[in-house]
Amino acid sequence: MPIPVLFVLGATASGKSALAVELAQRLDGEVISADAMAVYKGMDIGTAKPTTQERKGVPHHLIDWLEPEERCDLQRWFTAADTCLHDIHARGRLPVVVGGSPLFTKALWEGLSAGAPRDEALRAHLEARHLAEGGEALLAELAQIDPVYARERHPNDRRRIIRALEVWTLTGKPYSSFHTTDGGARSDLTTVKIGLEWPREELYRRINARVDRMLAAGLADEVQHLGHRLSPEAAQAVGYKEFREDPTGDRATTRDRIAQATRHLAKHQATWYRRFPDILWLPGDAPDLVDQAIHAARSLTRQEGPTPCNS
Repeated sequence: MPIPVLFVLGATASGKSALAVELAQRLDGEVISADAMAVYKGMDIGTAKPTTQERKGVPHHLIDWLEPEERCDLQRWFTAADTCLHDIHARGRLPVVVGGSPLFTKALWEGLSAGAPRDEALRAHLEARHLAEGGEALLAELAQIDPVYARERHPNDRRRIIRALEVWTLTGKPYSSFHTTDGGARSDLTTVKIGLEWPREELYRRINARVDRMLAAGLADEVQHLGHRLSPEAAQAVGYKEFREDPTGDRATTRDRIAQATRHLAKHQATWYRRFPDILWLPGDAPDLVDQAIHAARSLTRQEGPTPCNS
């Protein structure tokens, strides 16, 4: 029987975390965070992690999971999240995935493409070739060895072209012979996807207010305390990046840069999620928001069982 999973999606500052907690409480669930930056210990203020009080006793997974020096790519997160998903279901509880990071949530409901593991040296070589020869040349090469996959790609689709060439070089098999995602759905899951939407101006107001709260709570000190411990992925987090690029600059300017970067992130998230027709969009300020979300989740069934997931 497929595992039921409830996804709570939307832009940053849309209220996803609070709704996920309410739904987990009402539906006997546990939360899996799909936030690429909340995985890191010590990155608390700038990632707007829900506090212990805000979690209201609901178990949360993949928050404070890694040290800030550690790298966390999609494969690593997916493996851990999928394990938690199965463990939560085995206990008879409902996995509630809240995100955040569109690529992470998409990977969880579609599954990851199979193929050889990453080879950093080979990938660096292909990246250098792409820079020197251009996307057209590499796509033409891919068309010779994997015409099925190449037909679906554009020369600007650098990441997928390089991955396909990497898999061919390592396995001698075309990437299309492994590839099963990019629009498909996992047959071992049944999902309900709820998205929170706000009028743009109201969402931007919420973002600006959140940035001000972060600064008042000591974001600058948090960034300084972490120093150079941040991995390449962690260092790209909004708020941390702006302070690190100009740690002694004017605070008002840094605040504006963080707010602008957060608004850009929110626009990207909203645009990205709009590609998926099966997301049920609910107004973030609806007085009966929780009831509407629970009604939408009624199709998900649950089983019961004992033990906790240690993630």
